[in-house]
Amino acid sequence: MNQKLPFQIRKRQLLSLAIFGILIIFSQVVFTYYKKNQHYEKLIITFVSESDSKSKSEIILTEFDPNQLDENQWKNLGFSEKQVKTILKYKEVVGGNFSSKAQFKKCYAVSPDKYEELKNYILLPETKAEAKNQNFNYKTFEKKKLNIRGKFNPDLYSQKDWENLGFSEKQASAILKYKNYLGGSFISKEKLKECFIINDEQFSQMSPYLILQTKTPETLANKFEKKREKESVKINQYFDPNTLNTEQWQTLGFSEKQANVIVNYRDRNLRGSFKSLEDIQKCFVISAEKFEEMKPWIRLSVPEKAKPTEEKTIVSEQTDFSKINLNQITFKQLQEFGFTEKDAAGILAFRKKLGGFINKNQLLETYEIDRAMGERLIYSAKLDNSNVAKYTLANAPEDWLKKHPYFRYSADRIIYYRITNPDDKKIWKFLKLKPEYEEKMRLYIINDK
Repeated sequence: MNQKLPFQIRKRQLLSLAIFGILIIFSQVVFTYYKKNQHYEKLIITFVSESDSKSKSEIILTEFDPNQLDENQWKNLGFSEKQVKTILKYKEVVGGNFSSKAQFKKCYAVSPDKYEELKNYILLPETKAEAKNQNFNYKTFEKKKLNIRGKFNPDLYSQKDWENLGFSEKQASAILKYKNYLGGSFISKEKLKECFIINDEQFSQMSPYLILQTKTPETLANKFEKKREKESVKINQYFDPNTLNTEQWQTLGFSEKQANVIVNYRDRNLRGSFKSLEDIQKCFVISAEKFEEMKPWIRLSVPEKAKPTEEKTIVSEQTDFSKINLNQITFKQLQEFGFTEKDAAGILAFRKKLGGFINKNQLLETYEIDRAMGERLIYSAKLDNSNVAKYTLANAPEDWLKKHPYFRYSADRIIYYRITNPDDKKIWKFLKLKPEYEEKMRLYIINDK
């Protein structure tokens, strides 16, 4: 008996193990079959940003100057609030204006895909070198484009709405005045098109989205025809645009503000007189239609020499800008050239922060000045930078580094690095700046070669 007991126990153990093994194999087979017959749908995860929450179809891309957009206009292009703040900060870092598409592309808030989407609409030269070589130039009022986000009724648009659409503050105000002139409604697309502020290209962009009837009803059309007849009577005799004052320009159908702009353009920008019909046509408040209406009646003449008493007053107010040094030009002279008080003050404040201009193009970095007028000034005036202070990175005063527009963002690192490495070449290496930043900073650094 003693010999059989262990064998029976072993037999049971072997049987138990065999059954357990069969159960494991069976469960594996069942699990494999179950898994094979399961159909999983792939989980697609999409990240929706603030800008993507709005339908892409609402973002209508047109040509734009990134130096002129405000926060709302950047948002209209599909950027989030955080991205917009980053872009505006980056613009300040590069001197207040983007000089080229390549520079704009480097802003890390603009993804490669977003840049590819926008690049064909950006009104900037491709590179900084191209801007210098080809004298890339455009007038802001000619290139200003619209940011339309969907259908809209222009009768309901406020001053701010027109500005968000892409018009300047003055243009928006003029459009609203035109609406009031029509009786508080634009009535039809036909009437809106007649607004001299809105050029043909801008109207063609807006037209598909306007909630207005296409043509003016006959009853209203007759009313406006009578008005137009009265207005057309105003130009029924020859006139010399060099002798008209603001009141006389108003009798030709211009508003008070428009008349003031024309007179200032003639007296300041053109130094007292229109030299050709082209000069008149270039004045941006004179629309193409208005110019064609005026053209047959214009008798342009160069003003005769004024009497001695009058001549003195004219000469005392005029400046020969070809002899003016941009590092010495005064507030009054900038206004005389045609800049507004705000622009003139901005130029002088920026020049003071820099300690003086090293090259002429720096004047164009002044925040939100009239770029076209700035380009005319730097073309006309000269620049003497011999008295502008320059330092090495190793010995530049701390206060100067922290206040200078080009150095302030790197000031703390420069001060830190030069404690242990008072050598300019090593400091430049440690800073690891983008080429465009370093190029600007080196303007104010003594040549270390």
